[in-house]
Amino acid sequence: MKSFKYSSATDAASAAGTVSANQTAQFLAGGTNLIDLMKEYVERPSELVDILGLNLAEIRSTSNGISIGALAKNTDTANHALVRQNYPLLSMAILAGATVQLRNMATNGGNLMQRTRCQYFYDIAMPCNKREPGSGCGAIQGLNRIHAIFGYSDKCVATYPGDMANALCALDAVVRIRGTNGQERTIPLQDFHRLPGDTPEKDNNLQHGELIVAIEMPRNNFADKSYYLKVRDRTSYAFALVAVAAALETRGNNIKQARVVLGSVAHKPWRSAEAERVLIGKPATEETFRAAAEVAFKDAKPLEHNGYKVELGKRAIVLALQRAMSGGVV
Repeated sequence: MKSFKYSSATDAASAAGTVSANQTAQFLAGGTNLIDLMKEYVERPSELVDILGLNLAEIRSTSNGISIGALAKNTDTANHALVRQNYPLLSMAILAGATVQLRNMATNGGNLMQRTRCQYFYDIAMPCNKREPGSGCGAIQGLNRIHAIFGYSDKCVATYPGDMANALCALDAVVRIRGTNGQERTIPLQDFHRLPGDTPEKDNNLQHGELIVAIEMPRNNFADKSYYLKVRDRTSYAFALVAVAAALETRGNNIKQARVVLGSVAHKPWRSAEAERVLIGKPATEETFRAAAEVAFKDAKPLEHNGYKVELGKRAIVLALQRAMSGGVV
């Protein structure tokens, strides 16, 4: 691991100021992804600013919903009474990720910031535009079984690997950010992560030195009918091949409101507005769910080795919606 300077932040303003003043400095929270990347020489920061001591771990009700501190641990968030009762989809998504040990260390803000698990990104001997812009994308003509089928470019076909963000996208979350000037702004979770385009090295729309302070979700009517389905090669400690965050609000047996967000199929959580439009106003039947699944994948563009994701994803949508209707619980 490359040598680096370490400091412990005492307040958000100084943390943001220190990082913004050094283009190769980074924030350190739980470190469950960053430290691995440093060991592999994928990330080589010259300075780490430890922010775990900041007072950003509170989970509380707000006038409009709930605020989840950026430094709250994943385990504490998933098991918090406010989250389990009102946002069970988020609990399910968090508990589907990683292991208990990692969830005990990982923070909510760090979860959003985690980087792709593309094998070409992790192997510094291979070309990767995300790791080294201009070097090429080894996955396009290589082993691309786990890669994107939506939204990719000729520069990058990697996927965003997280689970929590998929649920947050379905729940209309916003990310609250503190800038280097002390001002705060919010970004809708749906717009937080970026598609690769010509700049795949940019995973999200944060500016260097900006600090995530909280994630906020409005009230919703999805608590009784939501489900997170994660399909993977093995049942523990594996990233998704396809994931679905599904949420429904019904009136009788008709669907009043719907959310369908796909994971591990694009560079960001992939919300299917087309599938949601098919669902709204229709009866909550398998036929309706299948129609929504077909629409969700009509524009998919599989690579050489990941065509299976199309049929797998359709079936996953149907199953997730069925389980949501049956009151899927954590």
